[in-house]
Amino acid sequence: MDLREEIEKLKREKNAVILAHNYQRGEVQDIADFVGDSLELARKATRIDAELIVFAGVDFMAETAAILNPDKKVLIPSRLATCEMARYLTPEIMDEYRRKYPKGAVVLYVNSTAACKAKADITCTSANAVKVVNSLDAEVILFGPDANLAAYVARHTNKRIIPMPPNGHCYVHTNLGVENIRRDGVLMVHPECSTELQEIADVIASTGGMVKFAAQSSAKRFVVATERDMVYRLKRDFPDKEFVPAWPMAICLGMKQITLENVYRSLKEEIHEIRVPEEIAEKARRAIQRMLEVS
Repeated sequence: MDLREEIEKLKREKNAVILAHNYQRGEVQDIADFVGDSLELARKATRIDAELIVFAGVDFMAETAAILNPDKKVLIPSRLATCEMARYLTPEIMDEYRRKYPKGAVVLYVNSTAACKAKADITCTSANAVKVVNSLDAEVILFGPDANLAAYVARHTNKRIIPMPPNGHCYVHTNLGVENIRRDGVLMVHPECSTELQEIADVIASTGGMVKFAAQSSAKRFVVATERDMVYRLKRDFPDKEFVPAWPMAICLGMKQITLENVYRSLKEEIHEIRVPEEIAEKARRAIQRMLEVS
């Protein structure tokens, strides 16, 4: 059985679309109807006519799609496709920070659970974090759960940024240490990376920003400091340029739980549906939509 042909057939039969993040395996990116970063995928999720969405990404991304599409069925091919960063923040931690900084505004990175988003004033992605923060009147910003992105935002705003919690991070990006990366090309660094790595970058950008930078740059060789399969997307879009991972072991195990086989099974059997309780979804939806309006 040719899984690609079967998946395409099922998509037509079920009026389904597949959304995939830039960190997915190459073969999963190839069968997706749209590939992008978190902001691009959030925007796309609001413009979908299909009845069924299969989200080839990690859990918080599928939750976001379900929150924005309450009348559609959203599936994730594997329940093991989770984001470790999101586990650093809980609603209880957020309540604690709210009590400590009552005048602070809460900006949550989309890499967080639906329950946490429901307590946020607004969400953001790595692509629009600075713009979102600067759009707010509050001078104190409680920002979570990624401390490295919080530090990046702090360098680009006059507001006081309080990381919430102080140790939240993505293991994929923090393992990209200055000492173990290659630098034989234009160095593109994701803002989830350490401050030390950001300081030596030629450009700091979200994965969507990396695509835009590569399109506009006259350079021919790029070193990509983020999850290694971002290189697949860049090579596919710009075959006349060379892209290499800054460190070939930069692997998101959550993303790699998605395979052609479980995309096919999820689509065929309509299993692993993402459901967000409406009382949480309604509040989280406001925070996400506010982000989309700012962006």
